[in-house]
Amino acid sequence: MGDIAKDLTAGTVGGAAQLICGHPFDTIKVKLQSQPARLPGQPPKYAGAMDAVRQTLAAEGPRGLYKGMGAPLATVAAFNAVLFTVRGQMEALLRAEPGASLTVNQQIICGAGAGVAVSFLACPTELIKCRLQAQSALASTGSAAVAVKYGGPMDVARHVLKSEGGVVGLFKGLVPTLAREVPGNAIMFGVYEGFKQFLAGGSDTSQLGRGSLMVAGGLAGGSFWLTVYPTDVIKSVIQVDDFKNPKYSGSIDAFRKILAAEGIKGLYKGFGPAMARSVPANAACFLAYELTRSSLG
Repeated sequence: MGDIAKDLTAGTVGGAAQLICGHPFDTIKVKLQSQPARLPGQPPKYAGAMDAVRQTLAAEGPRGLYKGMGAPLATVAAFNAVLFTVRGQMEALLRAEPGASLTVNQQIICGAGAGVAVSFLACPTELIKCRLQAQSALASTGSAAVAVKYGGPMDVARHVLKSEGGVVGLFKGLVPTLAREVPGNAIMFGVYEGFKQFLAGGSDTSQLGRGSLMVAGGLAGGSFWLTVYPTDVIKSVIQVDDFKNPKYSGSIDAFRKILAAEGIKGLYKGFGPAMARSVPANAACFLAYELTRSSLG
């Protein structure tokens, strides 16, 4: 089996592990990000992450925490296959000789390149996911944005293709997606490699155990969100915005309006669930990737 096929397979397995572990946290993150700004004298729809969990379970049951999972599950193979394969091919280009270890700076370059590639898969997938996850959070606004009730991922896609500009509509939020994925993956893969080398005491990390790989993967995932979380908030609010009567004209406008209405805290709505998700989800992802890749030779 060639290196590309190995990365495709291992990336798929890693992505599935990441999704299963992390999707409920992601649902709560999006609900907190997309809830309307509270009016003067009125409490917010969700008082915090645990309140969002309680309300979701009460209104929708456990299945509510897995809303929108169909879209990323359907594309997780492609997303993670592209991420790890592009990274692997860039590693091959940067190696001085076959099998040579890369520096942390080289891994940062590989991560950035992989981030560019996966942005074009992540954008339509996350638009569909966010629309499904945010429905209940936006329901109290009574706006046209929630007049459409989606029955599932394909229903969202059909509506966007028919009523929001065709294929172009599925790529709403591409700019903030790129602004999240490129620096986020650069930092994530840099931290992952750097911490592995720290634990191994050198550039040869092939003998690290499962626990070390999980710790490195968890820290890498946390570093991703620490770096780009406000960008993710902007991406989410743009993707769930009303197409006919948009509240935001673009990423910069969304940034300014969120900052004016809610301050810095508005750019970190849902940060707790995102961090709580990123550590175990990415620990599972990197461990599954490494074990699968190793088993394939």
